[in-house]
Amino acid sequence: MGLAQTLLGQDRPKLVVAVVVDQMRYDYLSRYWDKFGENGFKRLVNEGFNFENNHYNYLPTKTAPGHASIFTGTTPMNHGIIGNNWYDRENGTMVYCVGDTAVSSVGTSRKSGKMSPHRLNGNTFADENRIHTQMRGRTISVSLKDRGAILPGGHTANGAYWFFGGDEGVFITSSYYRSTLPNWVNDFNDSRKVDTYLRTWDTKNLSDTYTESIVDANPYEGGFKGKAEPVFPYDLQKLKGQNGMYDILMDTPFGNDLTLDFALAAIEGENLGENGYTDVLTVSFSSTDKIGHIFGVDSKELEDAYLRLDENISRFLEYLDEKLGVHEYLFMLTADHGGTHVPAYLKSLKVPAGYFDMREFKSEVVKFSEKEFKTSSIIDNISNNQVFLDHDAISRSGHDLEKVVRSLYGHILNYPQVDKVFTRSQLEGSTIFHGTGSLAQLGFHLKRSGDLQFVLEPEILSYRTTGSTHGDATNYDTHVPLIFYGKGIPVGSTYKRSHIVDIAPTICAILGISYPNLSTGDPLWPMLDLMSNNQTLTKQ
Repeated sequence: MGLAQTLLGQDRPKLVVAVVVDQMRYDYLSRYWDKFGENGFKRLVNEGFNFENNHYNYLPTKTAPGHASIFTGTTPMNHGIIGNNWYDRENGTMVYCVGDTAVSSVGTSRKSGKMSPHRLNGNTFADENRIHTQMRGRTISVSLKDRGAILPGGHTANGAYWFFGGDEGVFITSSYYRSTLPNWVNDFNDSRKVDTYLRTWDTKNLSDTYTESIVDANPYEGGFKGKAEPVFPYDLQKLKGQNGMYDILMDTPFGNDLTLDFALAAIEGENLGENGYTDVLTVSFSSTDKIGHIFGVDSKELEDAYLRLDENISRFLEYLDEKLGVHEYLFMLTADHGGTHVPAYLKSLKVPAGYFDMREFKSEVVKFSEKEFKTSSIIDNISNNQVFLDHDAISRSGHDLEKVVRSLYGHILNYPQVDKVFTRSQLEGSTIFHGTGSLAQLGFHLKRSGDLQFVLEPEILSYRTTGSTHGDATNYDTHVPLIFYGKGIPVGSTYKRSHIVDIAPTICAILGISYPNLSTGDPLWPMLDLMSNNQTLTKQ
Protein backbone atom coordinates (compact mmCIF):
# COMPACT_ATOMS: atom_id res chain seq x y z
CA MET A 1 0.00 0.00 0.00
CA GLY A 2 1.39 3.40 -0.97
CA LEU A 3 1.97 6.34 1.30
CA ALA A 4 -0.87 8.45 -0.10
CA GLN A 5 -3.31 5.56 0.20
CA THR A 6 -2.67 5.11 3.92
CA LEU A 7 -3.32 8.73 4.85
CA LEU A 8 -6.65 9.37 3.17
CA GLY A 9 -9.66 10.70 5.01
CA GLN A 10 -9.72 10.40 8.79
CA ASP A 11 -6.08 9.34 9.01
CA ARG A 12 -4.93 12.80 8.04
CA PRO A 13 -4.46 15.39 10.76
CA LYS A 14 -7.25 17.92 10.96
CA LEU A 15 -4.77 20.76 11.22
CA VAL A 16 -1.06 21.23 10.60
CA VAL A 17 0.36 23.82 13.00
CA ALA A 18 3.80 24.99 11.90
CA VAL A 19 5.53 27.11 14.53
CA VAL A 20 8.70 29.10 13.88
CA VAL A 21 10.53 30.67 16.82
CA ASP A 22 12.55 33.61 15.57
CA GLN A 23 16.25 33.40 16.59
CA MET A 24 16.09 30.17 18.62
CA ARG A 25 19.37 28.33 19.04
CA TYR A 26 19.05 24.58 19.58
CA ASP A 27 20.86 24.74 22.91
CA TYR A 28 18.10 26.88 24.43
CA LEU A 29 16.21 23.60 24.90
CA SER A 30 18.95 22.21 27.12
CA ARG A 31 19.99 25.53 28.67
CA TYR A 32 16.55 26.33 30.06
CA TRP A 33 15.32 22.73 30.41
CA ASP A 34 15.26 22.65 34.19
CA LYS A 35 13.26 25.88 34.26
CA PHE A 36 10.61 24.79 31.73
CA GLY A 37 7.24 23.46 32.85
CA GLU A 38 6.09 19.96 31.96
CA ASN A 39 3.55 20.87 29.28
CA GLY A 40 5.41 23.14 26.86
CA PHE A 41 8.77 22.41 25.30
CA LYS A 42 9.18 19.35 27.54
CA ARG A 43 5.91 17.88 26.28
CA LEU A 44 7.03 18.32 22.68
CA VAL A 45 10.40 16.68 23.34
CA ASN A 46 9.16 13.90 25.64
CA GLU A 47 6.09 12.98 23.59
CA GLY A 48 7.23 13.92 20.09
CA PHE A 49 10.20 13.31 17.81
CA ASN A 50 13.22 15.54 18.30
CA PHE A 51 15.82 16.08 15.55
CA GLU A 52 18.75 17.12 17.71
CA ASN A 53 21.22 17.79 14.90
CA ASN A 54 19.12 19.96 12.62
CA HIS A 55 20.88 22.70 10.63
CA TYR A 56 20.51 25.35 8.00
CA ASN A 57 22.51 24.38 4.95
CA TYR A 58 23.00 27.77 3.29
CA LEU A 59 23.98 31.40 3.82
CA PRO A 60 22.75 33.85 5.03
CA THR A 61 20.92 32.69 8.16
CA LYS A 62 18.37 35.50 8.20
CA THR A 63 14.64 35.72 8.94
CA ALA A 64 13.22 35.89 5.42
CA PRO A 65 15.41 33.16 3.85
CA GLY A 66 14.76 31.00 6.92
CA HIS A 67 10.99 31.18 6.68
CA ALA A 68 11.07 30.69 2.91
CA SER A 69 13.33 27.63 3.19
CA ILE A 70 11.30 25.95 5.95
CA PHE A 71 8.11 26.07 3.94
CA THR A 72 9.36 25.58 0.36
CA GLY A 73 11.80 22.81 1.21
CA THR A 74 14.63 24.43 -0.72
CA THR A 75 17.34 27.07 -0.34
CA PRO A 76 17.75 30.66 -1.62
CA MET A 77 19.49 29.21 -4.69
CA ASN A 78 16.00 28.22 -5.84
CA HIS A 79 13.35 30.15 -3.91
CA GLY A 80 15.19 33.45 -4.45
CA ILE A 81 14.73 35.00 -1.00
CA ILE A 82 18.42 35.78 -0.50
CA GLY A 83 18.00 38.17 2.44
CA ASN A 84 15.52 40.35 4.25
CA ASN A 85 16.55 43.06 1.78
CA TRP A 86 18.81 42.81 -1.23
CA TYR A 87 20.19 44.89 -4.05
CA ASP A 88 18.20 44.77 -7.30
CA ARG A 89 20.88 45.18 -9.93
CA GLU A 90 18.40 45.79 -12.75
CA ASN A 91 16.69 48.72 -11.02
CA GLY A 92 19.71 49.90 -9.04
CA THR A 93 17.90 49.91 -5.71
CA MET A 94 17.45 47.87 -2.54
CA VAL A 95 14.24 45.83 -2.39
CA TYR A 96 12.41 44.31 0.57
CA CYS A 97 11.68 40.59 0.48
CA VAL A 98 7.88 40.96 0.62
CA GLY A 99 7.47 44.61 -0.38
CA ASP A 100 4.95 45.08 -3.20
CA THR A 101 3.88 48.50 -4.50
CA ALA A 102 1.19 46.85 -6.65
CA VAL A 103 -0.99 45.98 -3.66
CA SER A 104 -2.73 48.07 -0.99
CA SER A 105 -2.78 48.01 2.79
CA VAL A 106 -5.83 46.47 4.41
CA GLY A 107 -6.53 47.37 8.02
CA THR A 108 -4.40 50.53 8.07
CA SER A 109 -3.86 53.59 5.91
CA ARG A 110 -0.08 53.25 6.32
CA LYS A 111 2.23 51.58 3.81
CA SER A 112 2.94 48.66 6.16
CA GLY A 113 0.35 46.53 4.38
CA LYS A 114 1.83 46.91 0.90
CA MET A 115 3.26 43.40 1.01
CA SER A 116 2.88 40.09 -0.83
CA PRO A 117 4.80 36.86 -1.62
CA HIS A 118 5.47 37.92 -5.23
CA ARG A 119 9.26 37.62 -4.87
CA LEU A 120 9.05 34.05 -3.56
CA ASN A 121 9.84 31.49 -6.24
CA GLY A 122 8.17 28.11 -5.90
CA ASN A 123 5.39 26.73 -3.74
CA THR A 124 5.20 26.05 -0.03
CA PHE A 125 3.80 22.86 1.49
CA ALA A 126 0.72 24.91 2.39
CA ASP A 127 0.29 25.75 -1.32
CA GLU A 128 0.57 22.07 -2.19
CA ASN A 129 -2.06 21.20 0.41
CA ARG A 130 -4.40 23.81 -1.05
CA ILE A 131 -3.88 22.49 -4.57
CA HIS A 132 -4.23 18.85 -3.49
CA THR A 133 -7.57 19.53 -1.78
CA GLN A 134 -8.89 21.59 -4.70
CA MET A 135 -8.47 24.68 -2.51
CA ARG A 136 -10.72 23.25 0.23
CA GLY A 137 -7.92 22.97 2.78
CA ARG A 138 -7.34 26.41 4.25
CA THR A 139 -4.12 28.26 5.09
CA ILE A 140 -3.80 31.07 7.63
CA SER A 141 -0.44 32.60 8.55
CA VAL A 142 0.23 34.76 11.60
CA SER A 143 3.23 36.73 12.88
CA LEU A 144 4.20 40.09 14.28
CA LYS A 145 6.56 40.45 11.30
CA ASP A 146 5.13 40.76 7.81
CA ARG A 147 7.74 38.41 6.31
CA GLY A 148 7.11 35.91 9.12
CA ALA A 149 3.46 35.70 8.04
CA ILE A 150 3.67 36.09 4.27
CA LEU A 151 6.43 33.69 3.24
CA PRO A 152 5.17 30.62 5.17
CA GLY A 153 1.68 30.88 3.71
CA GLY A 154 3.00 30.91 0.15
CA HIS A 155 1.02 32.14 -2.80
CA THR A 156 -2.42 30.68 -2.08
CA ALA A 157 -2.97 31.47 1.61
CA ASN A 158 -6.51 32.39 2.57
CA GLY A 159 -5.02 35.00 4.85
CA ALA A 160 -1.71 36.28 6.17
CA TYR A 161 -1.80 38.73 9.07
CA TRP A 162 0.92 40.75 10.74
CA PHE A 163 1.15 43.43 13.39
CA PHE A 164 1.27 47.14 12.79
CA GLY A 165 2.31 48.90 15.99
CA GLY A 166 2.95 52.62 15.98
CA ASP A 167 -0.03 54.49 17.31
CA GLU A 168 -2.53 51.85 16.12
CA GLY A 169 -1.59 48.43 17.54
CA VAL A 170 -3.58 46.27 15.10
CA PHE A 171 -3.19 43.20 12.91
CA ILE A 172 -3.33 43.99 9.21
CA THR A 173 -3.04 42.35 5.80
CA SER A 174 -2.82 43.37 2.15
CA SER A 175 -5.11 43.43 -0.88
CA TYR A 176 -3.11 40.48 -2.25
CA TYR A 177 -5.24 38.34 0.07
CA ARG A 178 -8.52 40.22 0.42
CA SER A 179 -10.05 43.69 0.16
CA THR A 180 -11.26 43.97 3.76
CA LEU A 181 -10.38 42.40 7.08
CA PRO A 182 -12.65 39.51 8.10
CA ASN A 183 -15.01 40.10 10.99
CA TRP A 184 -12.97 38.03 13.43
CA VAL A 185 -9.88 40.18 12.80
CA ASN A 186 -11.88 43.37 13.25
CA ASP A 187 -13.32 41.94 16.45
CA PHE A 188 -9.86 41.09 17.75
CA ASN A 189 -8.52 44.55 16.93
CA ASP A 190 -11.58 46.23 18.41
CA SER A 191 -11.23 44.25 21.63
CA ARG A 192 -8.01 46.20 22.34
CA LYS A 193 -6.43 43.10 23.80
CA VAL A 194 -3.20 44.76 22.79
CA ASP A 195 -3.64 47.45 25.46
CA THR A 196 -3.60 44.88 28.26
CA TYR A 197 0.03 44.12 27.42
CA LEU A 198 1.24 47.68 27.83
CA ARG A 199 2.18 46.96 31.42
CA THR A 200 5.30 46.37 33.46
CA TRP A 201 7.64 43.65 32.22
CA ASP A 202 9.34 42.03 35.19
CA THR A 203 10.89 38.60 35.48
CA LYS A 204 8.42 35.71 35.61
CA ASN A 205 10.45 34.13 38.41
CA LEU A 206 12.86 35.68 40.87
CA SER A 207 15.70 37.23 38.93
CA ASP A 208 18.40 35.50 40.97
CA THR A 209 17.04 32.11 39.87
CA TYR A 210 17.94 32.90 36.26
CA THR A 211 21.28 31.16 36.59
CA GLU A 212 21.49 30.39 32.87
CA SER A 213 22.12 34.09 32.21
CA ILE A 214 24.74 36.65 33.13
CA VAL A 215 24.03 39.41 35.65
CA ASP A 216 21.18 41.77 34.81
CA ALA A 217 23.29 44.93 34.85
CA ASN A 218 26.07 44.37 32.31
CA PRO A 219 27.72 46.34 29.48
CA TYR A 220 26.74 43.92 26.70
CA GLU A 221 23.05 44.80 26.42
CA GLY A 222 21.13 47.46 24.61
CA GLY A 223 17.87 48.68 26.09
CA PHE A 224 14.91 50.99 25.74
CA LYS A 225 15.10 54.71 25.22
CA GLY A 226 14.11 56.58 28.36
CA LYS A 227 15.56 54.03 30.78
CA ALA A 228 19.06 54.61 32.11
CA GLU A 229 20.02 50.94 32.43
CA PRO A 230 18.73 47.78 30.71
CA VAL A 231 17.59 46.11 33.93
CA PHE A 232 14.25 44.83 35.19
CA PRO A 233 11.55 46.01 35.61
CA TYR A 234 10.43 47.79 32.41
CA ASP A 235 7.38 50.05 32.65
CA LEU A 236 6.05 49.81 29.09
CA GLN A 237 3.39 52.46 29.59
CA LYS A 238 6.09 54.91 30.63
CA LEU A 239 8.55 53.83 27.93
CA LYS A 240 6.24 53.47 24.92
CA GLY A 241 6.37 57.13 23.89
CA GLN A 242 10.10 56.98 23.12
CA ASN A 243 10.03 53.43 21.75
CA GLY A 244 7.52 53.37 18.91
CA MET A 245 4.31 53.27 20.97
CA TYR A 246 2.80 49.81 20.37
CA ASP A 247 6.00 48.71 18.62
CA ILE A 248 7.57 48.30 22.05
CA LEU A 249 5.48 45.16 22.56
CA MET A 250 7.46 43.43 19.83
CA ASP A 251 10.58 43.86 21.97
CA THR A 252 9.06 42.07 24.97
CA PRO A 253 7.62 38.58 25.63
CA PHE A 254 4.16 40.14 25.51
CA GLY A 255 4.53 40.26 21.74
CA ASN A 256 4.51 36.46 21.73
CA ASP A 257 1.49 36.45 24.05
CA LEU A 258 -0.33 38.71 21.60
CA THR A 259 0.69 36.53 18.65
CA LEU A 260 -0.75 33.44 20.32
CA ASP A 261 -3.95 35.28 21.24
CA PHE A 262 -4.38 36.19 17.59
CA ALA A 263 -3.51 32.68 16.35
CA LEU A 264 -6.19 31.15 18.58
CA ALA A 265 -8.65 33.75 17.34
CA ALA A 266 -7.74 32.70 13.80
CA ILE A 267 -8.52 29.05 14.54
CA GLU A 268 -11.91 30.07 15.91
CA GLY A 269 -12.68 32.66 13.27
CA GLU A 270 -11.70 30.47 10.32
CA ASN A 271 -12.98 27.18 11.83
CA LEU A 272 -9.60 25.62 11.12
CA GLY A 273 -9.47 21.86 11.39
CA GLU A 274 -13.23 21.44 11.17
CA ASN A 275 -14.06 21.24 7.45
CA GLY A 276 -13.09 17.63 6.72
CA TYR A 277 -9.84 18.60 5.00
CA THR A 278 -6.42 19.27 6.46
CA ASP A 279 -5.92 22.97 7.15
CA VAL A 280 -2.61 24.72 7.79
CA LEU A 281 -1.85 27.36 10.41
CA THR A 282 1.61 28.92 10.48
CA VAL A 283 2.67 30.93 13.52
CA SER A 284 5.96 32.78 13.79
CA PHE A 285 6.92 34.07 17.24
CA SER A 286 9.00 37.18 16.52
CA SER A 287 9.65 38.71 19.93
CA THR A 288 12.45 36.29 20.83
CA ASP A 289 14.41 37.69 17.88
CA LYS A 290 13.82 41.29 18.85
CA ILE A 291 14.82 40.60 22.46
CA GLY A 292 17.94 38.74 21.36
CA HIS A 293 18.99 41.63 19.13
CA ILE A 294 18.53 44.16 21.92
CA PHE A 295 19.76 42.28 24.98
CA GLY A 296 21.85 39.38 23.69
CA VAL A 297 21.65 35.60 23.94
CA ASP A 298 23.04 35.49 27.50
CA SER A 299 20.69 38.06 29.00
CA LYS A 300 18.11 37.57 31.72
CA GLU A 301 15.63 39.26 29.39
CA LEU A 302 16.02 36.46 26.87
CA GLU A 303 15.80 33.75 29.52
CA ASP A 304 12.59 35.31 30.78
CA ALA A 305 11.26 35.42 27.21
CA TYR A 306 11.83 31.67 26.75
CA LEU A 307 10.27 30.74 30.08
CA ARG A 308 7.22 32.73 29.04
CA LEU A 309 7.27 31.23 25.53
CA ASP A 310 7.26 27.81 27.20
CA GLU A 311 3.96 28.80 28.80
CA ASN A 312 2.69 29.93 25.39
CA ILE A 313 3.50 26.53 23.90
CA SER A 314 1.72 24.82 26.79
CA ARG A 315 -1.36 27.01 26.33
CA PHE A 316 -1.30 26.39 22.58
CA LEU A 317 -1.18 22.60 22.96
CA GLU A 318 -3.88 22.58 25.63
CA TYR A 319 -6.14 24.63 23.38
CA LEU A 320 -5.56 22.31 20.40
CA ASP A 321 -6.30 19.26 22.55
CA GLU A 322 -9.63 20.72 23.63
CA LYS A 323 -10.55 22.17 20.24
CA LEU A 324 -9.55 19.35 17.90
CA GLY A 325 -8.83 16.39 20.15
CA VAL A 326 -5.59 14.98 21.51
CA HIS A 327 -3.31 13.93 18.63
CA GLU A 328 -5.82 15.01 15.99
CA TYR A 329 -3.39 17.68 14.79
CA LEU A 330 0.23 17.74 13.60
CA PHE A 331 2.47 20.23 15.41
CA MET A 332 5.93 21.18 14.14
CA LEU A 333 8.32 23.58 15.86
CA THR A 334 11.57 24.95 14.47
CA ALA A 335 13.46 28.26 14.15
CA ASP A 336 14.46 30.52 11.28
CA HIS A 337 18.08 30.86 12.52
CA GLY A 338 20.12 30.88 15.71
CA GLY A 339 22.15 33.70 17.21
CA THR A 340 25.65 34.52 18.36
CA HIS A 341 26.95 35.51 21.76
CA VAL A 342 27.77 39.20 22.07
CA PRO A 343 31.39 39.46 20.81
CA ALA A 344 32.30 41.96 23.54
CA TYR A 345 31.18 39.42 26.13
CA LEU A 346 33.18 36.64 24.46
CA LYS A 347 36.25 38.86 24.41
CA SER A 348 35.87 39.34 28.16
CA LEU A 349 36.15 35.55 28.44
CA LYS A 350 39.26 35.53 26.19
CA VAL A 351 37.32 33.86 23.38
CA PRO A 352 38.35 35.17 19.92
CA ALA A 353 35.63 37.57 18.77
CA GLY A 354 35.22 41.09 17.48
CA TYR A 355 33.49 43.59 15.23
CA PHE A 356 33.75 44.33 11.53
CA ASP A 357 33.45 47.92 10.32
CA MET A 358 31.37 47.48 7.17
CA ARG A 359 31.37 51.19 6.35
CA GLU A 360 35.15 51.28 6.45
CA PHE A 361 35.33 48.12 4.37
CA LYS A 362 33.09 49.56 1.66
CA SER A 363 35.14 52.75 1.55
CA GLU A 364 38.39 50.80 1.33
CA VAL A 365 37.13 48.60 -1.53
CA VAL A 366 36.10 51.69 -3.49
CA LYS A 367 39.53 53.25 -2.87
CA PHE A 368 41.20 50.06 -4.08
CA SER A 369 39.06 50.15 -7.21
CA GLU A 370 40.05 53.76 -7.90
CA LYS A 371 43.72 52.94 -7.49
CA GLU A 372 43.70 49.62 -9.36
CA PHE A 373 41.27 50.41 -12.17
CA LYS A 374 41.36 54.23 -12.22
CA THR A 375 37.62 54.36 -11.53
CA SER A 376 35.22 53.72 -8.65
CA SER A 377 32.18 53.30 -10.90
CA ILE A 378 32.77 49.57 -11.31
CA ILE A 379 31.54 49.03 -7.73
CA ASP A 380 27.77 49.07 -8.04
CA ASN A 381 26.79 48.03 -4.53
CA ILE A 382 28.09 46.25 -1.42
CA SER A 383 25.43 44.69 0.80
CA ASN A 384 24.64 41.38 2.52
CA ASN A 385 28.37 40.54 2.38
CA GLN A 386 28.20 40.65 -1.41
CA VAL A 387 29.89 42.88 -3.94
CA PHE A 388 27.90 43.82 -7.03
CA LEU A 389 29.93 45.05 -10.00
CA ASP A 390 28.71 47.35 -12.76
CA HIS A 391 29.43 45.22 -15.79
CA ASP A 392 28.67 48.02 -18.25
CA ALA A 393 31.04 50.40 -16.47
CA ILE A 394 33.77 47.74 -16.55
CA SER A 395 33.24 47.25 -20.27
CA ARG A 396 33.30 51.01 -20.93
CA SER A 397 36.54 51.37 -18.98
CA GLY A 398 38.21 48.75 -21.15
CA HIS A 399 38.86 46.31 -18.30
CA ASP A 400 38.22 42.58 -18.43
CA LEU A 401 35.48 41.44 -16.04
CA GLU A 402 37.27 38.27 -14.93
CA LYS A 403 40.49 40.13 -14.23
CA VAL A 404 38.59 42.69 -12.18
CA VAL A 405 36.93 39.90 -10.20
CA ARG A 406 40.23 38.10 -9.56
CA SER A 407 41.87 41.30 -8.41
CA LEU A 408 39.03 42.14 -6.01
CA TYR A 409 38.98 38.54 -4.81
CA GLY A 410 42.59 38.70 -3.72
CA HIS A 411 42.21 42.11 -2.14
CA ILE A 412 39.09 41.22 -0.14
CA LEU A 413 40.52 37.87 0.96
CA ASN A 414 43.51 39.69 2.47
CA TYR A 415 41.26 42.17 4.29
CA PRO A 416 41.40 41.80 8.10
CA GLN A 417 38.67 39.59 9.61
CA VAL A 418 37.58 38.19 6.23
CA ASP A 419 37.78 34.40 6.28
CA LYS A 420 36.65 33.33 2.81
CA VAL A 421 35.69 34.83 -0.54
CA PHE A 422 33.72 33.21 -3.34
CA THR A 423 33.24 34.49 -6.88
CA ARG A 424 30.16 34.26 -9.06
CA SER A 425 31.89 31.89 -11.46
CA GLN A 426 32.74 29.57 -8.56
CA LEU A 427 29.26 29.60 -7.08
CA GLU A 428 27.42 29.18 -10.36
CA GLY A 429 29.80 26.49 -11.61
CA SER A 430 29.39 22.74 -11.43
CA THR A 431 31.81 22.37 -8.52
CA ILE A 432 30.02 21.36 -5.34
CA PHE A 433 31.77 22.85 -2.37
CA HIS A 434 31.97 21.48 1.15
CA GLY A 435 31.64 23.30 4.45
CA THR A 436 31.16 27.04 4.19
CA GLY A 437 31.51 26.92 0.42
CA SER A 438 28.51 24.63 0.17
CA LEU A 439 26.44 26.97 2.32
CA ALA A 440 27.45 29.93 0.16
CA GLN A 441 26.61 28.04 -3.01
CA LEU A 442 23.16 26.94 -1.80
CA GLY A 443 22.40 30.54 -0.84
CA PHE A 444 23.53 31.93 -4.21
CA HIS A 445 20.81 32.95 -6.67
CA LEU A 446 21.81 33.42 -10.30
CA LYS A 447 19.71 36.53 -10.89
CA ARG A 448 19.71 38.17 -7.49
CA SER A 449 23.15 37.56 -5.99
CA GLY A 450 26.33 39.55 -6.52
CA ASP A 451 29.70 38.96 -8.20
CA LEU A 452 31.65 38.21 -5.03
CA GLN A 453 30.59 36.99 -1.61
CA PHE A 454 32.76 37.23 1.48
CA VAL A 455 32.46 35.40 4.79
CA LEU A 456 33.76 36.84 8.05
CA GLU A 457 35.74 34.91 10.64
CA PRO A 458 33.73 33.16 13.38
CA GLU A 459 32.31 35.45 16.07
CA ILE A 460 33.16 38.55 13.99
CA LEU A 461 30.04 40.64 13.49
CA SER A 462 29.14 43.70 11.51
CA TYR A 463 26.92 44.96 14.31
CA ARG A 464 26.75 47.29 17.25
CA THR A 465 28.66 46.39 20.41
CA THR A 466 25.54 45.45 22.39
CA GLY A 467 23.04 42.71 21.68
CA SER A 468 23.21 39.65 19.43
CA THR A 469 22.67 39.10 15.74
CA HIS A 470 22.87 36.26 13.21
CA GLY A 471 23.61 35.46 9.58
CA ASP A 472 26.77 33.32 9.75
CA ALA A 473 27.68 29.85 8.51
CA THR A 474 28.75 28.75 11.98
CA ASN A 475 26.91 26.34 14.26
CA TYR A 476 25.54 29.04 16.56
CA ASP A 477 23.50 30.32 13.63
CA THR A 478 22.76 27.09 11.71
CA HIS A 479 21.84 24.68 14.56
CA VAL A 480 18.16 25.08 15.42
CA PRO A 481 15.42 22.95 17.00
CA LEU A 482 13.15 20.70 14.96
CA ILE A 483 10.43 18.81 16.79
CA PHE A 484 7.37 17.00 15.41
CA TYR A 485 4.47 16.19 17.68
CA GLY A 486 0.92 14.98 17.33
CA LYS A 487 -1.06 12.70 15.07
CA GLY A 488 0.94 9.62 14.13
CA ILE A 489 4.25 11.03 15.37
CA PRO A 490 6.30 8.47 17.33
CA VAL A 491 8.20 9.26 20.50
CA GLY A 492 11.91 9.44 19.84
CA SER A 493 14.94 11.45 18.81
CA THR A 494 17.94 11.25 16.53
CA TYR A 495 21.36 12.81 16.19
CA LYS A 496 21.41 12.00 12.48
CA ARG A 497 22.05 15.30 10.72
CA SER A 498 19.00 16.86 9.13
CA HIS A 499 18.49 20.10 7.28
CA ILE A 500 15.84 22.75 7.39
CA VAL A 501 14.84 21.97 3.80
CA ASP A 502 13.75 18.49 4.91
CA ILE A 503 10.74 19.82 6.82
CA ALA A 504 8.43 20.59 3.89
CA PRO A 505 8.82 17.24 2.09
CA THR A 506 8.34 15.44 5.41
CA ILE A 507 5.03 17.17 6.09
CA CYS A 508 3.97 16.50 2.51
CA ALA A 509 4.88 12.82 2.92
CA ILE A 510 2.74 12.60 6.06
CA LEU A 511 -0.17 14.27 4.26
CA GLY A 512 0.30 12.16 1.13
CA ILE A 513 0.56 15.18 -1.14
CA SER A 514 3.03 16.40 -3.73
CA TYR A 515 6.24 18.00 -2.50
CA PRO A 516 6.66 21.75 -3.11
CA ASN A 517 7.67 22.21 -6.74
CA LEU A 518 11.25 23.36 -6.04
CA SER A 519 11.86 21.21 -2.96
CA THR A 520 15.38 19.79 -2.67
CA GLY A 521 15.09 18.35 0.85
CA ASP A 522 14.65 14.71 1.81
CA PRO A 523 11.82 13.27 3.91
CA LEU A 524 13.02 12.64 7.44
CA TRP A 525 13.05 8.85 7.42
CA PRO A 526 14.41 8.36 10.97
CA MET A 527 10.95 9.45 12.10
CA LEU A 528 8.93 8.24 9.13
CA ASP A 529 10.36 4.73 9.37
CA LEU A 530 9.11 4.47 12.94
CA MET A 531 5.72 5.71 11.80
CA SER A 532 5.77 3.03 9.12
CA ASN A 533 6.63 0.30 11.62
CA ASN A 534 3.70 1.41 13.75
CA GLN A 535 1.56 1.12 10.62
CA THR A 536 0.71 4.80 10.78
CA LEU A 537 2.04 5.05 7.26
CA THR A 538 3.95 2.91 4.82
CA LYS A 539 7.06 3.97 2.95
CA GLN A 540 6.61 3.94 -0.82
